[in-house]
Amino acid sequence: MAQFSVNTQRFDPYKNFKFRVKWDGKYVAGVSKVSSLKRTTEVVKHREGGDPSSTRKSPGRTEYEAITLERGVTHDPEFEDWANKIWNYGGGLGEEVSLKDFRKEMILEVYNEAGQLAIAYKIYRCWVSEFQALPDLDSNANAVAIEHIKLENEGWERDNEVAEPTEKKF
Repeated sequence: MAQFSVNTQRFDPYKNFKFRVKWDGKYVAGVSKVSSLKRTTEVVKHREGGDPSSTRKSPGRTEYEAITLERGVTHDPEFEDWANKIWNYGGGLGEEVSLKDFRKEMILEVYNEAGQLAIAYKIYRCWVSEFQALPDLDSNANAVAIEHIKLENEGWERDNEVAEPTEKKF
């Protein structure tokens, strides 16, 4: 069976280095790393008194792991602005949390090597549970300063409207 329905000659799976993140209808600048999309369903074990010694298993609650986004530190305030909706230090009494809009829908897009949109996932009801504005600073290092946010979410699904792109020969 072919792994690709449109590009039946393609053998290699998609690479993990071409992607973009979108929220509030626009792409987020400079995202260089996104952790995996992972869900885990608990196993519920049960056994009736007359059953043999082995147990039966059925699915229980499903949990969606938090997603971490990383990017180099710049003057773009998107990460910090969203994090401040959860806890705004200078907000004053009754204005520490923005209950109206602290959750966002997010889209994660994956592209093929030619830069064509190949796969997209819709991620639902995200909110920032952790924000790192600056990394450890080291005068002896030779590295980019990275900021990150950790996004809790209530589920994700593949966007089936994104079809496999037709790969062209040159």
